[in-house]
Amino acid sequence: EEIYVMNSNGSGQTNLSNNAASDVGPSWSPDGTRIAFASNRDGGNFQIYVMNSNGGGQTRLTNNAAPDGEPDWSPEGTKIAFTSLRDVNEEIYIMNSNGSGQTNLSNNAAFDFGPSWSPNGTKIAFSSQRDGNNEIYVMNSDGSGQTNLSNNAASDNAASWSPDGTKIAFSSQRDGNDEIYVMNSDGKRQTRITNNAASDDEPSWGTEPNSL
Repeated sequence: EEIYVMNSNGSGQTNLSNNAASDVGPSWSPDGTRIAFASNRDGGNFQIYVMNSNGGGQTRLTNNAAPDGEPDWSPEGTKIAFTSLRDVNEEIYIMNSNGSGQTNLSNNAAFDFGPSWSPNGTKIAFSSQRDGNNEIYVMNSDGSGQTNLSNNAASDNAASWSPDGTKIAFSSQRDGNDEIYVMNSDGKRQTRITNNAASDDEPSWGTEPNSL
């Protein structure tokens, strides 16, 4: 597995990470100059790395005996949220973009994973199993105010904020298979937007509020 980049029309596909180990989960910095990703190139478990947008300057940011993954840049580009197993269960951590100041934000006995920063940088959405199944939660960027937004008996995952921060897209199995839903950022008006016999997952917003 390698990190590739290509033009928006599919041309110019280029291997950036170019390493014998697995490199996964790329996340662009807001200014487009760097890419955070997870790699198991140093010792077998995944750690967070960063590289320049041309693949140069590959630098390890986390150095822990347990796996770290799912990096997500803050909107101003100074911090990176990520998932870590260093506390036995998965937790949402935050660190400065140079790897310093690594701090557990979710701090819960259940598994917390899949962080997604709000566009204004004040909140982080994530998935949590603390209610017995996967739910979409939101918390302030300092870890306070952790709140269940999806609140459904089925599995809800993969939160993604709209560009204006008013909505969150996510995947849910509440209708028997994975489908894409959208809700307001406070959890209200949960609406199914895909309807397919196959699984629809991992939503990602475009640059416009209504483009998904």
